[in-house]
Amino acid sequence: MKLRFLGGAREVGRSAILVNDRLLLDFGMLTGNPPQFPVETPEPEAVVVSHGHLDHAGAVPSLLSGDRRPPIHWTPPTRELALTLARDTLKLHGVPGSGATGGSRRQRRRGGTYDCPFTEEEVRRVTEVSETHGYRETFEAAGHEVTFYNAGHIPGSAHVLVREGRSPAGSRAQPGDDDGDTRLFYTADFHTEDQRLVSASTARPDADVVVCESTYSDVEHEPRRRIEERFVESLRTTVWEGGTVVVPAFAIGRTQEMLLVCAAHDIDCYVDGMGKQVTKMLRRHPAFVRDGEALRRAKSNARFVTGRDGQRRRIADQNTVIVTTSGMLSGGPAMTYVPAIRANPTNKVALTGYQVEGTPGRDLLETGSAELDGRVMPVSAQVEWYDFSAHADRRGLRSLLDSYRDATVLVNHGDRCAAFADDLAEDGFRTLAPAVGETVSITGTTLEREG
Repeated sequence: MKLRFLGGAREVGRSAILVNDRLLLDFGMLTGNPPQFPVETPEPEAVVVSHGHLDHAGAVPSLLSGDRRPPIHWTPPTRELALTLARDTLKLHGVPGSGATGGSRRQRRRGGTYDCPFTEEEVRRVTEVSETHGYRETFEAAGHEVTFYNAGHIPGSAHVLVREGRSPAGSRAQPGDDDGDTRLFYTADFHTEDQRLVSASTARPDADVVVCESTYSDVEHEPRRRIEERFVESLRTTVWEGGTVVVPAFAIGRTQEMLLVCAAHDIDCYVDGMGKQVTKMLRRHPAFVRDGEALRRAKSNARFVTGRDGQRRRIADQNTVIVTTSGMLSGGPAMTYVPAIRANPTNKVALTGYQVEGTPGRDLLETGSAELDGRVMPVSAQVEWYDFSAHADRRGLRSLLDSYRDATVLVNHGDRCAAFADDLAEDGFRTLAPAVGETVSITGTTLEREG
């Protein structure tokens, strides 16, 4: 089996792995100024997308330029989430017909400009070639047999098992074999503990090669129950003292998790930004969330903001909780709410996810000021950060990999992939951390690398 890492190796973002020059796993983008995309745009026979986050699905429509029409395989929520993100990307670039106010195909972001990675026509083509599948449903893609398993990251997120060849079901290649029947287990992003929104990853299918994420390979998360207790107490205290809490949250997954937390603890809240649309969409896919009835109650508990007639500024003056995009303060309604509450020390900004270096959210945590809507602003309101991560930590990663001690482990999607691979090697694993642009060929227990 041959794997070419076009992105996501030794970095977090733009995940893309080409299998046997035929099957593409993910095709994402790395947000930044400017954003980065996979180092090549291949012409695969088929595409499999693990889940609907920008770093895994953000560049998928660009695979459909010209005469290329590879089928795209994903779960139903991932399809809808990827299309939502693609249309939002078009809107940000002012592409005509996408609902934007301008006609420019360039987006200005923190002093820079970049081209839109795809066209409205290419987004439309996604709907024509899309093929959806449920968990544990095996299908054919580019001459490979593929099966999705719940990854416990966000609704619809999937581990991807890829089998080349046509051996009987349940068989497994043995070390040293070269029979064209290698099984690849692509973990993508996963979590091994339950969240309120989705259940933990538990599937561990047989595999000969594992491509494993390593986002939090040097971190042990605080127990989710304790994080939630501190978060809820902080919200209640601020509102009781007469303040307003802005909760920046990623639209996909994190917004819904925050709404579930608020509903479970009887905290009234508003919800704004793309998270509103995603919340409504996920209600249509109850099979891909942990508790569909709880999500219904959480949606009913939250008041959806329209943004009309100065509504946001009026809400910012209330003693309330506002869950809104963007999670890293790089855009969205947060650009109204945070400036509106920033001057009052009783108010609070409660960040709920990882803040990438160079983003306004990271700047706010480190310096107490941030560039918001084009202006650098000091923030006197309290700023807190809560580790509501949807990724496995070091213990979770090792618990999964303990099921694959006889497999070859390729470490990706992290800031310290090589260090984690070294840690695994010291513990007896056969492992390496490929670099972006590198090709790894696996034959039995033999690895060959091409730069």
